[in-house]
Amino acid sequence: MMRLAALDKPTRRKTPRRTASTCRATCVYLWRILLAGLFVSGASRAEVVDAKPFRLGYFPNITHAQALYGRATGQFEKAMGIAIEWVSLNAGPSAIEALFVDAIDAAFIGPSPTINGYVKSRGEKFVIVAGAASGGAGLIVRRDSGIEGEGDFDGRIIATPQLGNTQDLAARAWFLDKGYRLKEKGGTVALIPLSNPDQLTMFKKKQIDGAWTVEPWLSRLEFEGGGRLFLEEKALWPQGRYVTTHLIVSKRCLAENQDLISKLLTAHVAITRQINSDKAAAGKILNAQLKKETGKGLNEDVLASALGRVELTWDPIASSLRKSAAIARRVGFLKTEPRLDGIYSLNLLNEVLRESKLPEVGDSSN
Repeated sequence: MMRLAALDKPTRRKTPRRTASTCRATCVYLWRILLAGLFVSGASRAEVVDAKPFRLGYFPNITHAQALYGRATGQFEKAMGIAIEWVSLNAGPSAIEALFVDAIDAAFIGPSPTINGYVKSRGEKFVIVAGAASGGAGLIVRRDSGIEGEGDFDGRIIATPQLGNTQDLAARAWFLDKGYRLKEKGGTVALIPLSNPDQLTMFKKKQIDGAWTVEPWLSRLEFEGGGRLFLEEKALWPQGRYVTTHLIVSKRCLAENQDLISKLLTAHVAITRQINSDKAAAGKILNAQLKKETGKGLNEDVLASALGRVELTWDPIASSLRKSAAIARRVGFLKTEPRLDGIYSLNLLNEVLRESKLPEVGDSSN
């Protein structure tokens, strides 16, 4: 019995030690798993928190209505699943400069700075992925300016939003076609760059005779400044259609984030359809956003006029791009014939359109 007790005694002692050791090892193992899980989870959360926002440039104009509407409703963020850093700009050349220094990833922009920027970067910086607007630009003059016909512009001062932007080049080409020379070249017509708000101020003060500008400023000059629409630019284009606004994307961004850009285009098409389906309702949203950004909303007649002159579309109206390039060449902003091969990348847009059972758009510029 003593012998049996002696044999039993160490057995009883060893069993608890093995159990405690196993438990400790198991606990260590479980803690390692837990810590690893926390590390991975923490890293995932950090990636979400630290994810860079998508930087989207635009102008607070009706011809950039999709950007205004999207910013107001948050639809781009919802579709893309990422924060958007909205970069409000004044005119096209500023947008191109921002894209060149990697300050933005994409931008709503007019054709003239698009062409100029594409040529300057030798096609390396960006591509056009969709259209946004057609029309909505023109020449407006003060009613008391004495300008009644095409021959009345000698000695006049006409403003454009920015040197080299789409409206600036359109104005230069038109005056050239009508036989005028600009003062900068020894002629009689002064063409001066003025921001859109400054145009309205100087228009009211009778310090300029007219402006070649874009909506909603065209209508604001008409209703608030007492101006008269002298020429709507669509009269100069076949079927009255020409691109006023494109959506361009950095080539780097497109290469690295095709899925993200596809979601951007999905939202762009959806927003365009929403605005076009009920412009009265959309106008309220656009007006509220304009007021938020510029400090002043539009009068109802101004808003209705502006929306009536602008065709919102995802079609880049590629056929008009060559003429815009020819204009830039003719007025001296491009020294050689521009090569625009590869300026469009419409495959993602057409995928979105196919999924929505909408007609695809073409690239007739190459």
